[in-house]
Amino acid sequence: MKKKGKKAAKKSAEARADPTREAEAIADVMFALSSPNRVRILIALRERPHTVGQLVEAVGIEQSAVSHQLRVLREHRLVVADRRGRERLYALHDEHVASLLDEAIRHVSELSGGGTKKRELRSAS
Repeated sequence: MKKKGKKAAKKSAEARADPTREAEAIADVMFALSSPNRVRILIALRERPHTVGQLVEAVGIEQSAVSHQLRVLREHRLVVADRRGRERLYALHDEHVASLLDEAIRHVSELSGGGTKKRELRSAS
């Protein structure tokens, strides 16, 4: 289901070469993850690919809202769509998206459970 064109690969390589572009690309991904509804959609897609109708049921929001959030997630290359007849089947773009979700879930779980290890600041000397 994943399609990554030469243009996307070139943009990704340029971002790694330029720290400012890399920071902007990371901020774009974080923006896409900043909506609870988008995160809920991604979590549903983490389980398996879904159609829009299945996501409406899984997430519990209106079809138009699901479609809007999917458009944002596609634009930020977090999900891909595969046409199946009249429907589209949505899935996570790749395993990196699943890893981002896993890390975010683990981070939140550790914060809420009190079992957080704080990173110590090191002096610049």
